[in-house]
Amino acid sequence: MRKQVQDKGFSLIEVMIAMVISGIAFIGAIGAVQISSGHTRQGALDSRALELAQARLEVKQSVRWPYLLEDDLDQDGIPETMMKDDGQNPDVMADDGIYTAMLERNGITVVWSVETDRPGPLGSVGMVAIRAVSSYVGQGSPKEVMVATLRANPAFVGQR
Repeated sequence: MRKQVQDKGFSLIEVMIAMVISGIAFIGAIGAVQISSGHTRQGALDSRALELAQARLEVKQSVRWPYLLEDDLDQDGIPETMMKDDGQNPDVMADDGIYTAMLERNGITVVWSVETDRPGPLGSVGMVAIRAVSSYVGQGSPKEVMVATLRANPAFVGQR
């Protein structure tokens, strides 16, 4: 008489192979989560840099013309920063008609500038170009976000 062998479970080898496959899948999932987390952090940093640059631009668009070169960074009604055209950092060259200011916040450096269309005091110019550039290090390399707009002097009378 023959005995029939009945398998009532898994052998030790089958269990070990299943554990190795599960371990490899788990390690792959952890790597995917780390990569996803890095992309999420980078996206948040990109958004924050754009937000800071856009905020500077919107402030310059909405402020009254005589106060265009003043900046109230903490919104308490008292300007903390006066934009300068003196050739000092971050302004590149003195008396070139480009007024510049800078702010460092949470690892993001924002430099904004107001460039006049002609030399002279702000009240005598017809139009300005406003630029804001956010610089930061993202994923090991330097990144920049730039926004710009034009604004006309509402009280300007004269030729362009």
